[in-house]
Amino acid sequence: MEDDLVAWGRVMRIETTGWVTGNPASAAVGFVGEPGGTVVVAAGSSNAAWGRNLLADPVCRCTVGDASWDAVARPLERAEHAAAVRELILKYGTPAESLGEGPAFELVPQTPATRPGS
Repeated sequence: MEDDLVAWGRVMRIETTGWVTGNPASAAVGFVGEPGGTVVVAAGSSNAAWGRNLLADPVCRCTVGDASWDAVARPLERAEHAAAVRELILKYGTPAESLGEGPAFELVPQTPATRPGS
């Protein structure tokens, strides 16, 4: 079902590097924004692995439908975080009780020349 939701553009697959293992990891997450452009995501828990992964290494790969792109995550602070959670609630309806308890990120698309370490 997760693959279908990603293919339909309902959620985004985010591929990260495990903050403990260093191994590739992926998760399906809700998002706001345009596929291939800057998007915003928020973790429902401070223990969400994908959120912890992005805090440790902000480089990620995003997929929505047929579009995939590399991005760098920028953690959102208070007002931006609250706005991101509000937008996610408006897009997806009634949130899980914990939505917004974890970090929120702006995922900025990258070209090879703008990736960290390039």
